[in-house]
Amino acid sequence: MIISKFNFRILALGFVFWIIGSNFLFSVELNKSFEINNLSYLSYSIGFSDGKIQNNQFNISRSYLTFRYSLFDFLSFRMTVDTRQDETGDFKALLKFLYANFVFKDISFLVKPNIQFGLVENTWHSFEEKINLYRMQGTMFIERVGVFNSAEFGITFTSLLGGEMDEEYQKTVNKKFPGKYGSIALGIYNGGGYHSFEKNKNKVFQSRLTLRPLPKFVPGLQISYLGIFGKGNQPEIDTLRNSPPTWVTHDVFLSFEHKKFTFTLQYLDGKGNQSGKMVDSMNNSIKYRGYSAFAELKLDNNWRIIGRYDFVDPNTEIDNNNEQRLIAGIGYNFGNGNILILDYDRRM
Repeated sequence: MIISKFNFRILALGFVFWIIGSNFLFSVELNKSFEINNLSYLSYSIGFSDGKIQNNQFNISRSYLTFRYSLFDFLSFRMTVDTRQDETGDFKALLKFLYANFVFKDISFLVKPNIQFGLVENTWHSFEEKINLYRMQGTMFIERVGVFNSAEFGITFTSLLGGEMDEEYQKTVNKKFPGKYGSIALGIYNGGGYHSFEKNKNKVFQSRLTLRPLPKFVPGLQISYLGIFGKGNQPEIDTLRNSPPTWVTHDVFLSFEHKKFTFTLQYLDGKGNQSGKMVDSMNNSIKYRGYSAFAELKLDNNWRIIGRYDFVDPNTEIDNNNEQRLIAGIGYNFGNGNILILDYDRRM
């Protein structure tokens, strides 16, 4: 059975407003540098369900204000404030990132290794969102289906593998995570995300391994694996079985980037989630699986066409409960990350 429910965004604006477009360098003893930028998602959307209008509104879905401060060559700090509208209509400011970033010298095959400590980027979202640039349309697949969000209290280690791609590739295709043979990220976290206190004594381990198998012949091809192992963020109760519930997630991600197009395909399999609420009546973690495909076609320097299809079975023990999502849109890139997009979003 298909439920006709979709959002039609007349003007989904994904603007990056650079308050200060480049680093301001202050001539002081330590040659300190300071940068401020803001990323805001401004939109107008109209949504229908069963042929009736369910919502029709202008909206600011998110606004991120980021401060970066470089103290030394090996040490910098980042703070990001996430402003959103709550269910009452008030705008709330949350701290999304606040971490120290330590940069180390190359260690053999590890290039530009660094460690974030504090309220940090996890191993996955910052990677995928540098390939699929359309976060302004909505969250990435793995977050949208309720597995986990993008920031955590803990420590994240990240490194490129085997050098960097050449300047031409970084200039015309993608300068983010430009490892010649891929990149790696490892993290240990409280496990509750940035919306919640840690409710138990467990820690969650995340790992991402990305390989670029043919950097000379097919430079845009990367294959990534994400593994998450831990417990959901619920208190440990002696009288409750499987407490806290298990959280295990596996995700295999294929991406191909070219100066004219981008394509990704991923397969998700796991049980339980970050919040620990994906459980049955016996507190057993619910098993799920799904896949998602995304494509972006760059018609010229400005015009873009995007498409995405999500499929998820949120409980593999129940028949006929699959959820599907179809997204299509056309966008105009003004440059410097400022994008105007008209998109259609249908959930089935």
